Amino acid sequence: MTGSTRRQPDGGDRAVLLVAGLAELAVSTIGSAVGGLRGLLGRSDTADLVREAEGELQARGRLALDRCAHVPPAHLEVLAQHVKARRAVADGDV
Repeated sequence: MTGSTRRQPDGGDRAVLLVAGLAELAVSTIGSAVGGLRGLLGRSDTADLVREAEGELQARGRLALDRCAHVPPAHLEVLAQHVKARRAVADGDV
């Protein structure tokens, strides 16, 4: 089949092509990761790399928790406080 006579894939063919593409991507990514791990295992400073990686992961985790822990006040709550303060000024309670 030549490129000029290739038909457009229908819905089922497209799904199969997408799944096959994702599977190929996963296999190539895993292959690259395994090759990288083999290279790391052969190094003499592996323990130092592991300690550095652990420290970096802890720092990233701390940053992520800090981002999530600081929760701004609820928008409606802030609006309600503003309304309450304006009513108090209008009523002369201040």
